[in-house]
Amino acid sequence: MPRSLLFLLALVAVIARAEDEYEQTPILYSQTAPKDAVTLLQRKVSEGKLKLPRGDAWGLLRVLQKEFNVPDATQVMVFSKTSKQNDLIGPATPRVVYFGDDAYLGYSVGGSIEVSVIDPELGPTFYLIDPRARDDRRLRFQRDQSCLSCHGGPFSPDVPGVIVRSVTPGPEGHPIMSQGSRVVDTTTAFEERWGGWYVTGKHGDAVHQGNVTAEENGESVIIDPKPGQNVSDLGQFFDTDPYPRKTSDVVALMVLEHQTSVQNILTKAAHSTRRALYMQQSLQKELGEPVSDVPTGTAARIVEHAVEDVLDAILFKDEAVLPKGGIEGGPEFQEAFAASARLSKSGRSLKDLQLLSRLFKYRCSYLVYGITFQNLPVQIKAPITKRLKEIMTADHAEERYSYLGDSERNHIHEILSETLSGY
Repeated sequence: MPRSLLFLLALVAVIARAEDEYEQTPILYSQTAPKDAVTLLQRKVSEGKLKLPRGDAWGLLRVLQKEFNVPDATQVMVFSKTSKQNDLIGPATPRVVYFGDDAYLGYSVGGSIEVSVIDPELGPTFYLIDPRARDDRRLRFQRDQSCLSCHGGPFSPDVPGVIVRSVTPGPEGHPIMSQGSRVVDTTTAFEERWGGWYVTGKHGDAVHQGNVTAEENGESVIIDPKPGQNVSDLGQFFDTDPYPRKTSDVVALMVLEHQTSVQNILTKAAHSTRRALYMQQSLQKELGEPVSDVPTGTAARIVEHAVEDVLDAILFKDEAVLPKGGIEGGPEFQEAFAASARLSKSGRSLKDLQLLSRLFKYRCSYLVYGITFQNLPVQIKAPITKRLKEIMTADHAEERYSYLGDSERNHIHEILSETLSGY
């Protein structure tokens, strides 16, 4: 049997076990001690350099927001029962979610705080911290692998991931299973977003699925989306007094959806590359051949496909068009989001929002600065960076990315040249 075929069969056998792929060598997700922001923060707490407030969930949230660079103005609200603490979540008691470039915080009033941060090699890691812990014990982050039942399967896709789902929620917030659900990303049409979420902001005549619940009527579903459109005051839906902010900003939601979907593509690319290279080197050792760090054969094809997936994601390929007239959120989120932007000498950044026909002015994701992208294996990071520069500096936009005009490509090239190390 040819060695290339033997290698292919070995990889096929691995892929057939894809359900637990991230738990296998070389990733070993659950067995590997993270080197993430939570690990560093827990060390500060253990050494007495930081005290976490006990019995005050909102106070603890504020401390975590500061430590993880998560602006308070990123708050969005979800009322569908699609989280670990479902008994605390419903249309009258939504769960709040906050996010930074590399961290996510969720809180259901009366429960534990859910934390997800990005590890350089593992991708998203998941923790719970309970502000109601006993007085004789320090508050501690508990790594919560049960999150992987949703955040580690086909929704994410088959890697530990962060997701935004749109469902058809019943009166109590339970998803109506017969209507299915979808993971929202940059390509999702506006009218298919935010089922089970609260949404504030303006969007003209376009209709989304947020702010309302549905009733089952036999095999059909009755839902009137009209009351949920162009909402500025969530007080008409529930008592907002327990929440420090009264909004679930439409722009913040769209940025969150972009960020989570691209993060998952990057995590998948990192895992796939490490696993393909591990299989290649294992086979080379088995056959007594020189062990190479350069992907060849099937491993090379796996990396090539991952490069294409990453480029499509970070360059907004097939991005859904915004409603006619664009969208309008509050200024607080936009100011907080822009505060961490890396500016070119001319003042441009990958965080510049457009909001009229598309989300961003320059269609190259700011996640190229993020932890996962920066720590991609060199076998995939180098070809991504090379292709990215080729796309931006070509005399004419190549067919696959023809939607990027010459001016936009020039501006993206300028921004990357001046702000992205290694570009």
